Amino acid sequence: MPSYRMSGLTDAQLDDLAERAENFMEEPWDKGTGRPRELALRDALIVTCGYMRNNIIQEIWAEIFGVSQSCISRYIKLLTPVIADATEEQRPTAEDAAEATRDAIALVDGTLWPCWSWSGAKGLWSGKHKTTGHGSLIITNYDGDILYVSDPVTGNRHDMGKLADSESEGILLAAGGVFGDKGFIGTDYITTPVRKPEHRELYIREKEYNADVSSHRAPVERAVAQLKTWRILFTDYRRPLETFRDSFKAAIGLYFFKLTYA
Repeated sequence: MPSYRMSGLTDAQLDDLAERAENFMEEPWDKGTGRPRELALRDALIVTCGYMRNNIIQEIWAEIFGVSQSCISRYIKLLTPVIADATEEQRPTAEDAAEATRDAIALVDGTLWPCWSWSGAKGLWSGKHKTTGHGSLIITNYDGDILYVSDPVTGNRHDMGKLADSESEGILLAAGGVFGDKGFIGTDYITTPVRKPEHRELYIREKEYNADVSSHRAPVERAVAQLKTWRILFTDYRRPLETFRDSFKAAIGLYFFKLTYA
């Protein structure tokens, strides 16, 4: 199977990532002495990136590469934070995003990165999505280019809670105009749809207004869907909960890393 189908990265991108990763390891992958590793660094990166790209179980990766499941688990654990560090420069900062949206139209959407239902972490439950996970805000320009992805917070945080006094709020306040969904009703600077009143249907003019707002928001929704082609952000996260932040940073970093080659 071609490496691109497994990892989501081209050969050139894998070579570049391997070179970057070496700079963030505590010791060389091939030390030249002692027992050699079961997989070469490039193959271990294919496994780790592929796990984030496809989120298939580790036993399948072990079968593909002819090693044990524990070996796959060990390399994913080792290389995920390395990839997060190696792609950090590709992840846009709040300062970059604020400059890019200054006096321009910005779009914002809240999303959930789902995980297994962790009984010991009640704060992960999202009433809006009816499942457990972590939430972030995604900010794009009017063309749908992702400018900023906020750090994940527990799923019980409403979109307005993620926004208040955050870097995302600073970015949007600098914009010339902002479109958001109903989760942002209550701000005085985000254009949102009209919420249906409790005791009547929406008027025709209100429905038309909502349709117009939705048409403006379409690019950010497409951008979120594109980001979630890294399936670890879309399907339930299965690794230990304390590893999620590194996996999140690595997946987001890889998304922007690929864009540098577009």
